[in-house]
Amino acid sequence: GNTSEDHLSILQNFPTKRAAAYMRVSNPVNSSKLSLVEKGICEDIDCKSEELVIRKQGVYLIYCHLNFHFPNCSNSPTDLKIELLVNDKVDRQTLFTWCASETCQEKTFKTLLQLHLAYLNVKDRVSVTLNHPKFLNEISLPNDNVLGVLRYSDEM
Repeated sequence: GNTSEDHLSILQNFPTKRAAAYMRVSNPVNSSKLSLVEKGICEDIDCKSEELVIRKQGVYLIYCHLNFHFPNCSNSPTDLKIELLVNDKVDRQTLFTWCASETCQEKTFKTLLQLHLAYLNVKDRVSVTLNHPKFLNEISLPNDNVLGVLRYSDEM
């Protein structure tokens, strides 16, 4: 089945501390932050156009699952950087270098998952940026590009 829909079903029945968000993301419109698409769940968190705003302080699991599509083989490596931001400051980042192999097909796909456990306060804003949003695969697997947060505990 669809991985995104499977995760959504699990999260809807997950015993969270009454705060969770699971939103599909797409290419940014006017900034480097990925846009949130109104699909998924948003419970006790404000889901804005580019960020999730925390309503209850606590320890949160923040995760981002993104699919990339490289339409052409390239002789030079491409560095993909995913940044999880809290209040517009980098809280966690992942760097992946994609290199075309000698057996490179015309198209190549790559999936990256980023997990982060962080203490968040009321009104903290969570968002994600990409240095090359043009490689985000919004055609083949648009529903599997997600940003989510789960409130794990009240205290650190």
